[in-house]
Amino acid sequence: MTSTDLTYSDDQAAAHDSVAEMLRSAGIDLDDNLLMPPPGGADQVMAVTGKAGSGKTLLLAELYKALEATGVDIVSGDYEARKRRDKRSLAILAPTNKAASVLRLRGVPATTIHRILYTPVYDPEYERIAEWLTGNGERPVDVEGLTEIALDRAAAFYANNKSIPGALAAAGLRGSDFITGWKRREEPLDIGFVDESSMLDDKQFEDLKEIFPTLLLFGDPAQLAPVGQSGTMVFEKLPENRVMNLSRVHRQEADNPILDLAHALADPQLGFEDFERMIEDAARRDDRVVWGQRVEVDLMARSPVLVWRNATRIRLINAFRSVHGAPEDALLAGEPLICDGIELPLKHRKKRLDLEARGLIKGAQVVYLGEGRKPGFSRLHVIGAEDPQISAASIVKIEKPDEEEPFIPFAARMGATFLHGAAVTIHKAQGSQWETVQVFAPDLFAAARMGRSEAGQPLWKRLAYVAITRAQERLIWVVRNRLSKPSGPLQVDDLRATPAAPLTLDAPEEDFA
Repeated sequence: MTSTDLTYSDDQAAAHDSVAEMLRSAGIDLDDNLLMPPPGGADQVMAVTGKAGSGKTLLLAELYKALEATGVDIVSGDYEARKRRDKRSLAILAPTNKAASVLRLRGVPATTIHRILYTPVYDPEYERIAEWLTGNGERPVDVEGLTEIALDRAAAFYANNKSIPGALAAAGLRGSDFITGWKRREEPLDIGFVDESSMLDDKQFEDLKEIFPTLLLFGDPAQLAPVGQSGTMVFEKLPENRVMNLSRVHRQEADNPILDLAHALADPQLGFEDFERMIEDAARRDDRVVWGQRVEVDLMARSPVLVWRNATRIRLINAFRSVHGAPEDALLAGEPLICDGIELPLKHRKKRLDLEARGLIKGAQVVYLGEGRKPGFSRLHVIGAEDPQISAASIVKIEKPDEEEPFIPFAARMGATFLHGAAVTIHKAQGSQWETVQVFAPDLFAAARMGRSEAGQPLWKRLAYVAITRAQERLIWVVRNRLSKPSGPLQVDDLRATPAAPLTLDAPEEDFA
């Protein structure tokens, strides 16, 4: 095993050494901190798989630290230094903003796949500052509009936070001052780490292989496969000797009742009723598991209820809006939304790239802050994005029970489209994590009664596994069609004050069925 400050388990050590060997054949020796030019030849793809708590993220973080120590450049989604032929690079990617932000909280500089596919174009005047901050140029002089003190502020910010836009903002600039547009990546990169790779479809996988000659996937085979892929995940198609499975569950050793429940689902003899008895028992022993008699409406503003059926999702959303007194023809500040795509014609491609690069991609979680300055525009906070506050032309769709067409309280002629985000399907929740998660158990019971399977496992078990492993600290297993009353109005003050912040709240009840 290559040297590390950590004591790896046997399976982590084996995976680490396999990855180190792959990197060595690609010209990077982690043992001797030696970098060589890429040797060329066949591309390499390898995967590290394991269930929740098996140590995948820890291994990813340690491999990142080891590569950084060798002198490998870390590719950021917000700025890429001018390429030098002799430089080796690493990009760490996740399919969603939320998944990337989870890694960033662990000290891993992750960005979204989209931010790597599309790169920002900087104004040459301010690109000089970016090159200086990244160690590839001299300190600029006579930058229009910036004093020496402003440059010092930028340098101090970048020393603690490796973000070029953040550093330039600290100098007193706005994004529109230094970013002139976005372009599709034309040149390949070097090494790519992809977290949550169970979410990749075949097209995304092929795109990544075109960019990265050396690609390492991290994924959980117990999750739900992308829709339309017959229950298979991209790493399951790799040769057996290119997949390292982490079988030991490390977080269980810390007596985590949520993970205990997740891994109990692997028992083929376990039925739905037996599983619920396990949840009840866990709830009596540990307050990190709650046997919920109602959906807690306060939590829905920032962490959606996880459901299986669309009909349930729509009923819960309308119940949430009703108890908050939301009018049909307007949104309240603080209502959660989910981006459902961007509807812009080809001539507005630059605007589309701009919005997507800011994190407004399909599936992004957003909080509505209020009306924009122009009709049809909304001020929005993109959860997990590095620069979360944006204004965008918006088309908001509120789906109604038993109605085919959604109600649209207001809309621009074109722009970003949104569905309400107080409840989401478990499929859409993959890649996200929240401090507290509510799982709507009657939906999973319905899946169990239907007897459906996916990739040889009962569908309800895959749904339950994905849903409960979204919880970082607390799981609420909701067993009744009831909704609490809110403890107060919706809030956005915390979002205006600081970038991206998870919120947990608490609150007698109301039927929504």
